[in-house]
Amino acid sequence: MSASPSRTQSPSATDYGHDLLFGTFTTPVAHPPMQAVEMAMAADRAGLDMVTFQDHPYQPAFYDTWTLLSYIAARTERVRLGTNVLNLPLRQPAVIARSAAGLDILTGGRVELGLGAGAFWDAIVAMGGRRLKPGDSITALEEAIAIISEIWDTEKSGGVRVDGQFYQVKGAKRGPAPAHKIGIHIGAYKPRMLNLTGRLGDGWLPSLSYLSEGMPALTEMNRLIDEGAVSVGRAPAAVRRFLNISGRFMNAGESFLNGPPRQWAEDLAGLTLNYGISGFILAADDRTTIEIFAGEVAPATRELVARERARS
Repeated sequence: MSASPSRTQSPSATDYGHDLLFGTFTTPVAHPPMQAVEMAMAADRAGLDMVTFQDHPYQPAFYDTWTLLSYIAARTERVRLGTNVLNLPLRQPAVIARSAAGLDILTGGRVELGLGAGAFWDAIVAMGGRRLKPGDSITALEEAIAIISEIWDTEKSGGVRVDGQFYQVKGAKRGPAPAHKIGIHIGAYKPRMLNLTGRLGDGWLPSLSYLSEGMPALTEMNRLIDEGAVSVGRAPAAVRRFLNISGRFMNAGESFLNGPPRQWAEDLAGLTLNYGISGFILAADDRTTIEIFAGEVAPATRELVARERARS
């Protein structure tokens, strides 16, 4: 089931031409206390581009994501720090903006922001959040992105004013500006969310395991993102396509992302050349997997993609 570019690339293939990024999606477990931190440090030492963490504030077995990222920021040197994805219904957008900007400044520009409309509504309500219908949660996300972007925009004069249905700010002071342009990457699966991603997002951040039709679903989802981008005058390539992935390293290949590192490289190169994926975020909670992914898979994938791009 390898997605080798030599076997699966077709005239209808989509490649947005981005450089490749490789990162981890590590479980933010609170016990053992240092496990998540040690995995992030291993990714940093191994040369990966990003470390990302899910955000479930209602889950007592997990660390609070901003607390964890702030601690990891002080224990790492170069790796980017990302949320995958932040639980918007339990976090005020203006505070998200200031938290992200502050950490970005302190780390010299290493923060990326993954945002989601929300899920697990019973748990959100139990924590004091409000329950939103699916359509309302998307409207709330759009309002939140507007607030976050305005808070970061210190080139404008006057306070931030957004009079939304779910979020309102009435003259909030702008700033601080982040150290770099923080990417807002959106976890999206349904058409309206994909359209929003194309219009407003810097990146798309789904999980391959959540795609009911598997990889072929990426073609239609990309189309919806592209349409959203074009509708507001953006180029489709303005939205980087990430993908949360999982698999096993094995001596012999069995299936997609279950095999030796070279097969993994072929599989991931196929995702880049056929479906435009340029950011691979591996669910990994052990040092060996992280080191193989960084030391063997990432360089081999970059080599394969560079070779195919040069040919075409």
